[in-house]
Amino acid sequence: MTTRTVSAARSRPTTTTVSATARHRPTPASLLSWLMLVPCLVVFALFIVWPLGKSVSLSLHGSDLFGRPDAFVGLQHYRDMLGSAEFRHILWVTFAFVLLTVIPGVLGGLAVVLLLEQHIKGIRIFRTAFALPFAFSVASASVIFATIYNPAIGLANGLLGRFGVDRIGWLTDPSWALISVSITTVWMSIGYNVLVLSAGIGAIPAEINEAATLDGAGGWRASWHITIPLLGPQLFFLVVISTIQSLQGFGQIKILTPEGGPEQSTKTLVYSIYHTAFANNASDFGAASAQAIVLLVILLVCTAVQFGVLERRVHYK
Repeated sequence: MTTRTVSAARSRPTTTTVSATARHRPTPASLLSWLMLVPCLVVFALFIVWPLGKSVSLSLHGSDLFGRPDAFVGLQHYRDMLGSAEFRHILWVTFAFVLLTVIPGVLGGLAVVLLLEQHIKGIRIFRTAFALPFAFSVASASVIFATIYNPAIGLANGLLGRFGVDRIGWLTDPSWALISVSITTVWMSIGYNVLVLSAGIGAIPAEINEAATLDGAGGWRASWHITIPLLGPQLFFLVVISTIQSLQGFGQIKILTPEGGPEQSTKTLVYSIYHTAFANNASDFGAASAQAIVLLVILLVCTAVQFGVLERRVHYK
């Protein structure tokens, strides 16, 4: 009798077993959620995973006259690239371009926003004026600045002439070409930076500013000790986004300084990828893909460093 009772008890499924089975059984809601993720996963696979895998594959192969993958060369493209003095110069130009665009762009946008927050008559006109560059395309802005930098009729040399300063070859002098392209890039990005920082200031509770005013911290003192720290998330976001955009900058460099500028003074890594793969029917897709992989690694490292170092100083509300 005891044996039958024990065996019967063992044969019955316990409550824990039933609940575990029910928990692992897919429900209609979970199936629907996975079904709705399918289009996103397909797009991600087609436009991110497959191109990345194709680039890695191309970087490990040579290219024939028509750019088609040829013999397997392994890491030869990477060895040739990292051992090249020209590639080291390209990396230096790339990082210099990032520094010349990210720091002035973010700080310039911050200075403009703080100025716009001052109670000055007619300041709304300047608010609209500083936001206008965001509406310009890269090609339009580059053409405008190509006219400004024109050595004969350009506005830049015209203003210098009024002060008795000699004309500058803004786009033809290797010492000025990268600076000129960087100024154009900062002008294009400052409108977006102003919009983001203005939204951040609008999100700051009015009670904080009122309390600061009652404590005697007004004007620029309040901006330095209250507004700027509270804009930490927006500033961090702009630094990360601006760094990525600068590392991928191409249009203004191509339009203002064809062939990478005088003495390759504006030949960044992205422009080098274009020049290696497409310019003058080069079709060396293997070497260009190797450079693209290096650019991806640089982007990931820069982003990781920024998140590891800068984000610790950001105060989220």
